[in-house]
Amino acid sequence: MNPKDPSDMYSMIVGYPEQFAKGLALAKNIHLSPDINEIIIAGIGGSALSPDLVYAFFQQDIRVPFSIHRSYDLPKPVSPQTLVIAISFSGNTEETISAAAAALKQGAQVAVITTGGKLSELAIANSLPLVWLTKESENFQPRMSSGYVIAVLTQLLINANILPESAATALITAATALRQIRLAETGQQIAHQLVGLTPLIYASDNYWPVARIAKIKINENSKVPCFWNIIPEMNHNEMISFDTTKSAASLSKHFYFILLKDKDDHSQITKRMDVLRKLFAKRGLRSEVVLLNGKNAWEKIFSSIMLADWTSYYTARHYHAEPEKVGMVEEFKKLIAK
Repeated sequence: MNPKDPSDMYSMIVGYPEQFAKGLALAKNIHLSPDINEIIIAGIGGSALSPDLVYAFFQQDIRVPFSIHRSYDLPKPVSPQTLVIAISFSGNTEETISAAAAALKQGAQVAVITTGGKLSELAIANSLPLVWLTKESENFQPRMSSGYVIAVLTQLLINANILPESAATALITAATALRQIRLAETGQQIAHQLVGLTPLIYASDNYWPVARIAKIKINENSKVPCFWNIIPEMNHNEMISFDTTKSAASLSKHFYFILLKDKDDHSQITKRMDVLRKLFAKRGLRSEVVLLNGKNAWEKIFSSIMLADWTSYYTARHYHAEPEKVGMVEEFKKLIAK
């Protein structure tokens, strides 16, 4: 593969740290009212990955209700003090367009993040704050553009006086550190372990968005099943499904368990992960611990996303899958539109 091809997955992964500064610049001059008492992010699929991370990291600073809506219309009535940020990479996601239209009808403030499509037309027709994702990012699938959207969202929340200016500095500092971390080889090693197996990814409640995003990367880039859950929740239910009877034991042999461990996790979470691995090993089940790499939460999040990218990239190569293509999604959209 040619790493200079901007549409090539290899180039997208290598260029991930550069997305953050570009994303901040895209939203720098977007004006938003400071009179906001609620934020709703409308988006689905790859376009909704980034809001989970922004809230997970900045939740101590966001002093107004913050929710992510992944469906049609809106989950409840809104007011002129509600800011609805509609995110659709293509601009044609029907659920997100529906939510934005509902917000306008109810008199909420609406801002849009997109590369074009019907959502951009809606924004222009109603003179809404509009962040155009860069032409460079148009070659990307939404799941590969989280750096852009994280940065744009962060800057919009700064512009609305929801987050301090230091939030942007935190992103740039973490992105700078990310350039120094070499993750491709580790991703290739994990991908080798996954051959012929279905990954199951576990993380603490602090990093559940990372586990979910890793799952989605492997689903979409590698075209293989992958699932995720949270510790301690899975210790109370899902774990039991691997304590099988003899007649069902063969089902468990097809999984490979990846535990995302942070040295700053609660001591009981760490203990639970260690005990869980021992129970898995006793039953002949394969597992691996992946330590989150970084000096702070943003560095750990970004490095984990890149590691998931590399793992999914090399898994795709093994199965001769085309990472950029999402054929079934496109087929589904055509059928649902009829």
